[in-house]
Amino acid sequence: MKNSKMQVALNEALLAKNEGEVPVGAAIFLGDTLIASAHNETVKTKQADAHAELLAIRKATEILGDWRLSECELYVTLEPCAMCCGAILLSKIKRIYFGAYDSQSGVCGGKIDITGENLFGSQPEIYGGIYELECQRLLSDFFSNLRNEKNKN
Repeated sequence: MKNSKMQVALNEALLAKNEGEVPVGAAIFLGDTLIASAHNETVKTKQADAHAELLAIRKATEILGDWRLSECELYVTLEPCAMCCGAILLSKIKRIYFGAYDSQSGVCGGKIDITGENLFGSQPEIYGGIYELECQRLLSDFFSNLRNEKNKN
């Protein structure tokens, strides 16, 4: 499936990988217009909450001048965690499109699903598995290389 919007998120994930960050990228669109994009920066900032989704949401709210992103769509390469999903729900994002499922900490169906509970008065549409193989491969290669480097030392 060809999806240029998810490609923006994948490009952000590649930037993260090149910076030694866990390769997760996110992009927020309003219709066909890219509002904001970001990638993980937890290593760079030494902040546990510097996830791609949160950084993209912060940028989008600054650009749009409103904390409500109710007409926006989020594209992210990895299924959101609980922290990110909380921010997504609070910002009232309309749709979430994600690549790889996360069986350890995903909360959009990978491990659990909190999106169908109408938490915070928001219930976004969820679409998983967009560019799933590319997203999975990027993550698995990153962690495999990390383990190999650790074993060398």
